[in-house]
Amino acid sequence: MKTLYISDLDGTLLTSEERISQYSRERLNALIDRGMTLSFATARSAVSTRSALDGLRMLVPVVLYNGGLIYNYETKEVLRCTLFTEEEKRYVLSVLKEFGIPPLVFGAREVGHERIGYTLGRENLGIERYLYRRRGDARLDPVPTEDALLEGAVFYFKCICPREQLERAWDILKYDSRFICIFHQEKYQNDFWMEVSPREATKANGVSFLRAYLGCERVVCFGDTSNDSDMFDVCDEKYAVMNADSWLKEKATGVIGYSEEDGVAKWLEANFRP
Repeated sequence: MKTLYISDLDGTLLTSEERISQYSRERLNALIDRGMTLSFATARSAVSTRSALDGLRMLVPVVLYNGGLIYNYETKEVLRCTLFTEEEKRYVLSVLKEFGIPPLVFGAREVGHERIGYTLGRENLGIERYLYRRRGDARLDPVPTEDALLEGAVFYFKCICPREQLERAWDILKYDSRFICIFHQEKYQNDFWMEVSPREATKANGVSFLRAYLGCERVVCFGDTSNDSDMFDVCDEKYAVMNADSWLKEKATGVIGYSEEDGVAKWLEANFRP
Protein backbone atom coordinates (compact mmCIF):
# COMPACT_ATOMS: atom_id res chain seq x y z
CA MET A 1 0.00 0.00 0.00
CA LYS A 2 1.58 3.28 -1.13
CA THR A 3 1.58 5.81 1.72
CA LEU A 4 1.99 9.58 1.56
CA TYR A 5 3.54 11.10 4.68
CA ILE A 6 2.83 14.83 4.96
CA SER A 7 3.90 17.24 7.68
CA ASP A 8 3.16 20.78 8.71
CA LEU A 9 6.32 22.86 9.17
CA ASP A 10 6.22 25.61 11.82
CA GLY A 11 5.66 24.17 15.26
CA THR A 12 5.71 20.61 13.88
CA LEU A 13 8.83 19.75 11.88
CA LEU A 14 10.85 22.96 12.25
CA THR A 15 12.69 24.21 15.31
CA SER A 16 12.10 27.64 16.87
CA GLU A 17 14.86 28.91 14.57
CA GLU A 18 12.46 28.28 11.68
CA ARG A 19 14.73 25.64 10.17
CA ILE A 20 14.83 21.89 9.93
CA SER A 21 17.42 20.50 12.36
CA GLN A 22 20.49 18.66 11.10
CA TYR A 23 19.20 15.50 12.80
CA SER A 24 15.82 15.64 11.05
CA ARG A 25 17.36 16.53 7.69
CA GLU A 26 19.78 13.59 7.79
CA ARG A 27 17.19 11.07 8.98
CA LEU A 28 14.52 12.19 6.51
CA ASN A 29 16.93 12.18 3.56
CA ALA A 30 17.89 8.61 4.47
CA LEU A 31 14.19 7.62 4.57
CA ILE A 32 13.54 9.33 1.23
CA ASP A 33 16.44 7.37 -0.24
CA ARG A 34 14.73 4.20 1.02
CA GLY A 35 11.55 5.13 -0.87
CA MET A 36 9.47 7.17 1.56
CA THR A 37 6.97 9.51 -0.14
CA LEU A 38 7.28 12.69 1.95
CA SER A 39 5.59 16.03 1.44
CA PHE A 40 4.67 19.12 3.44
CA ALA A 41 1.55 21.24 3.98
CA THR A 42 2.32 24.72 5.22
CA ALA A 43 1.20 28.34 5.26
CA ARG A 44 4.63 29.24 3.90
CA SER A 45 5.52 30.21 0.34
CA ALA A 46 7.71 28.22 -2.04
CA VAL A 47 10.74 30.43 -1.27
CA SER A 48 10.27 30.34 2.51
CA THR A 49 9.63 26.59 2.52
CA ARG A 50 12.74 25.87 0.47
CA SER A 51 14.82 28.03 2.81
CA ALA A 52 13.44 26.35 5.95
CA LEU A 53 14.11 22.88 4.50
CA ASP A 54 17.55 23.68 3.11
CA GLY A 55 19.42 20.47 2.31
CA LEU A 56 16.36 18.23 2.34
CA ARG A 57 15.59 16.35 -0.86
CA MET A 58 12.23 17.63 -2.14
CA LEU A 59 11.07 14.93 -4.56
CA VAL A 60 7.31 15.25 -4.02
CA PRO A 61 5.08 18.30 -4.68
CA VAL A 62 4.17 20.34 -1.59
CA VAL A 63 1.05 22.16 -0.37
CA LEU A 64 1.79 25.88 0.18
CA TYR A 65 -0.22 28.85 1.49
CA ASN A 66 -2.47 26.50 3.51
CA GLY A 67 -3.63 24.89 0.27
CA GLY A 68 -3.65 27.89 -2.04
CA LEU A 69 -0.76 26.59 -4.16
CA ILE A 70 0.62 23.13 -4.93
CA TYR A 71 4.17 23.29 -6.24
CA ASN A 72 6.67 20.78 -7.64
CA TYR A 73 10.26 21.77 -6.75
CA GLU A 74 11.70 19.13 -9.09
CA THR A 75 9.99 20.48 -12.22
CA LYS A 76 9.39 24.06 -10.95
CA GLU A 77 5.75 23.55 -11.94
CA VAL A 78 2.62 24.95 -10.27
CA LEU A 79 0.19 22.03 -10.21
CA ARG A 80 -2.75 23.91 -8.76
CA CYS A 81 -3.49 27.50 -7.71
CA THR A 82 -6.72 28.73 -6.10
CA LEU A 83 -7.42 32.44 -6.69
CA PHE A 84 -9.78 35.09 -5.35
CA THR A 85 -12.24 36.54 -7.84
CA GLU A 86 -12.05 40.29 -8.48
CA GLU A 87 -15.11 40.84 -6.29
CA GLU A 88 -13.76 38.67 -3.47
CA LYS A 89 -10.33 40.27 -3.23
CA ARG A 90 -11.83 43.77 -3.25
CA TYR A 91 -14.28 42.82 -0.51
CA VAL A 92 -11.54 41.39 1.71
CA LEU A 93 -9.45 44.54 1.29
CA SER A 94 -12.46 46.74 2.11
CA VAL A 95 -13.02 44.90 5.41
CA LEU A 96 -9.34 45.23 6.33
CA LYS A 97 -9.37 48.95 5.47
CA GLU A 98 -12.43 49.45 7.68
CA PHE A 99 -10.45 48.32 10.72
CA GLY A 100 -7.14 49.95 9.74
CA ILE A 101 -5.37 46.64 9.04
CA PRO A 102 -2.49 46.83 6.52
CA PRO A 103 -2.24 43.46 4.74
CA LEU A 104 0.48 41.58 2.95
CA VAL A 105 -1.09 40.45 -0.33
CA PHE A 106 0.28 37.36 -2.07
CA GLY A 107 -0.28 36.86 -5.77
CA ALA A 108 1.29 37.31 -9.20
CA ARG A 109 1.09 39.99 -11.87
CA GLU A 110 1.91 37.32 -14.45
CA VAL A 111 2.46 33.56 -14.50
CA GLY A 112 5.65 32.54 -12.74
CA HIS A 113 6.25 35.93 -11.10
CA GLU A 114 4.99 35.68 -7.53
CA ARG A 115 4.73 38.87 -5.48
CA ILE A 116 4.10 39.97 -1.89
CA GLY A 117 2.46 43.38 -2.06
CA TYR A 118 2.37 45.86 0.82
CA THR A 119 1.59 49.56 1.03
CA LEU A 120 4.59 51.84 1.56
CA GLY A 121 4.28 53.90 4.71
CA ARG A 122 1.65 51.63 6.28
CA GLU A 123 3.99 49.02 7.72
CA ASN A 124 3.19 48.26 11.37
CA LEU A 125 5.68 46.58 13.73
CA GLY A 126 4.52 43.08 12.76
CA ILE A 127 4.97 43.74 9.06
CA GLU A 128 8.33 45.40 9.67
CA ARG A 129 9.51 42.27 11.45
CA TYR A 130 8.16 40.11 8.63
CA LEU A 131 9.94 42.22 5.98
CA TYR A 132 13.19 42.26 7.94
CA ARG A 133 13.26 38.48 8.16
CA ARG A 134 12.75 38.34 4.38
CA ARG A 135 15.02 41.17 3.33
CA GLY A 136 16.41 40.55 -0.15
CA ASP A 137 13.38 38.47 -1.17
CA ALA A 138 12.69 39.35 -4.82
CA ARG A 139 8.95 38.81 -4.30
CA LEU A 140 8.59 41.85 -2.01
CA ASP A 141 6.63 44.47 -3.91
CA PRO A 142 6.00 47.79 -2.14
CA VAL A 143 3.22 49.80 -3.79
CA PRO A 144 2.12 53.42 -3.31
CA THR A 145 -1.62 52.81 -2.77
CA GLU A 146 -3.85 50.12 -1.27
CA ASP A 147 -5.68 49.65 -4.58
CA ALA A 148 -2.38 48.69 -6.23
CA LEU A 149 -2.18 45.72 -3.85
CA LEU A 150 -4.83 43.94 -5.90
CA GLU A 151 -3.14 44.12 -9.30
CA GLY A 152 -3.01 40.75 -11.05
CA ALA A 153 -3.94 37.42 -9.47
CA VAL A 154 -4.35 37.26 -5.68
CA PHE A 155 -4.52 34.03 -3.67
CA TYR A 156 -3.69 34.94 -0.05
CA PHE A 157 -3.94 37.81 2.45
CA LYS A 158 -1.72 37.83 5.55
CA CYS A 159 -2.36 40.35 8.34
CA ILE A 160 -0.11 40.90 11.38
CA CYS A 161 -1.62 43.14 14.05
CA PRO A 162 -2.55 43.36 17.73
CA ARG A 163 -5.13 40.75 18.70
CA GLU A 164 -8.03 43.13 19.36
CA GLN A 165 -7.64 44.84 15.98
CA LEU A 166 -7.56 41.59 14.02
CA GLU A 167 -10.48 40.05 15.91
CA ARG A 168 -12.87 42.74 14.66
CA ALA A 169 -12.13 41.86 11.03
CA TRP A 170 -12.04 38.13 11.78
CA ASP A 171 -15.54 38.32 13.29
CA ILE A 172 -16.79 39.41 9.85
CA LEU A 173 -14.68 37.34 7.47
CA LYS A 174 -14.89 34.03 9.34
CA TYR A 175 -18.64 33.84 8.69
CA ASP A 176 -18.35 34.54 4.94
CA SER A 177 -18.78 31.25 3.06
CA ARG A 178 -16.49 32.43 0.26
CA PHE A 179 -13.38 32.41 2.46
CA ILE A 180 -11.19 30.44 4.82
CA CYS A 181 -10.10 32.77 7.63
CA ILE A 182 -7.48 31.52 10.12
CA PHE A 183 -6.59 33.50 13.24
CA HIS A 184 -3.71 32.52 15.52
CA GLN A 185 -0.66 33.70 17.43
CA GLU A 186 2.57 33.65 15.47
CA LYS A 187 4.90 30.84 16.52
CA TYR A 188 8.05 32.83 17.06
CA GLN A 189 6.82 36.27 18.19
CA ASN A 190 3.99 37.79 20.23
CA ASP A 191 2.25 38.92 17.04
CA PHE A 192 -1.20 37.71 16.06
CA TRP A 193 -1.81 36.70 12.45
CA MET A 194 -4.93 36.42 10.33
CA GLU A 195 -4.75 34.59 7.01
CA VAL A 196 -7.53 34.82 4.42
CA SER A 197 -7.79 32.45 1.46
CA PRO A 198 -10.47 31.39 -1.05
CA ARG A 199 -12.79 28.71 0.35
CA GLU A 200 -11.25 25.91 -1.73
CA ALA A 201 -7.71 26.73 -0.58
CA THR A 202 -7.39 24.33 2.36
CA LYS A 203 -4.76 21.88 3.48
CA ALA A 204 -7.45 19.18 3.29
CA ASN A 205 -8.05 19.86 -0.41
CA GLY A 206 -4.32 20.07 -1.06
CA VAL A 207 -3.67 16.73 0.63
CA SER A 208 -6.58 15.12 -1.23
CA PHE A 209 -5.17 16.44 -4.52
CA LEU A 210 -1.73 14.98 -3.74
CA ARG A 211 -3.20 11.63 -2.70
CA ALA A 212 -4.84 11.28 -6.12
CA TYR A 213 -1.95 12.85 -8.06
CA LEU A 214 0.62 10.50 -6.49
CA GLY A 215 -1.66 7.44 -6.48
CA CYS A 216 -1.42 6.89 -2.72
CA GLU A 217 -3.91 4.63 -0.96
CA ARG A 218 -3.03 5.92 2.53
CA VAL A 219 -2.04 9.28 4.02
CA VAL A 220 -0.34 9.91 7.37
CA CYS A 221 -0.01 13.53 8.54
CA PHE A 222 1.59 15.55 11.34
CA GLY A 223 0.52 18.91 12.79
CA ASP A 224 0.27 21.21 15.76
CA THR A 225 -2.46 23.85 15.48
CA SER A 226 -5.67 25.21 13.91
CA ASN A 227 -4.55 25.34 10.29
CA ASP A 228 -3.85 21.58 10.47
CA SER A 229 -7.33 20.63 11.68
CA ASP A 230 -8.99 20.15 8.28
CA MET A 231 -5.94 18.16 7.08
CA PHE A 232 -6.44 15.79 10.02
CA ASP A 233 -10.02 15.21 8.82
CA VAL A 234 -8.95 13.69 5.47
CA CYS A 235 -5.94 11.60 6.56
CA ASP A 236 -5.99 7.94 7.54
CA GLU A 237 -3.64 8.53 10.46
CA LYS A 238 -2.86 11.89 12.04
CA TYR A 239 -0.28 12.66 14.71
CA ALA A 240 0.03 15.77 16.88
CA VAL A 241 3.41 16.80 18.24
CA MET A 242 3.67 17.10 22.02
CA ASN A 243 3.62 20.91 21.82
CA ALA A 244 0.36 20.92 19.77
CA ASP A 245 -2.89 22.53 20.87
CA SER A 246 -4.72 20.25 23.30
CA TRP A 247 -7.89 20.08 21.19
CA LEU A 248 -5.88 18.95 18.15
CA LYS A 249 -4.32 16.18 20.22
CA GLU A 250 -7.86 14.94 20.89
CA LYS A 251 -8.43 14.59 17.12
CA ALA A 252 -5.15 12.76 16.60
CA THR A 253 -4.47 9.07 16.16
CA GLY A 254 -1.61 9.61 18.59
CA VAL A 255 0.75 12.17 20.14
CA ILE A 256 4.46 12.11 19.25
CA GLY A 257 7.54 13.99 20.48
CA TYR A 258 8.12 17.73 20.59
CA SER A 259 9.01 19.67 17.44
CA GLU A 260 12.18 20.91 19.16
CA GLU A 261 13.17 17.28 19.77
CA ASP A 262 12.69 16.00 16.18
CA GLY A 263 9.41 14.27 17.00
CA VAL A 264 8.31 13.83 13.37
CA ALA A 265 11.64 12.47 12.12
CA LYS A 266 11.94 10.07 15.07
CA TRP A 267 8.39 8.75 14.54
CA LEU A 268 9.01 8.21 10.82
CA GLU A 269 12.34 6.52 11.47
CA ALA A 270 10.65 4.11 13.88
CA ASN A 271 7.53 3.42 11.81
CA PHE A 272 8.36 3.69 8.09
CA ARG A 273 8.49 0.39 6.23
CA PRO A 274 9.46 0.41 2.52
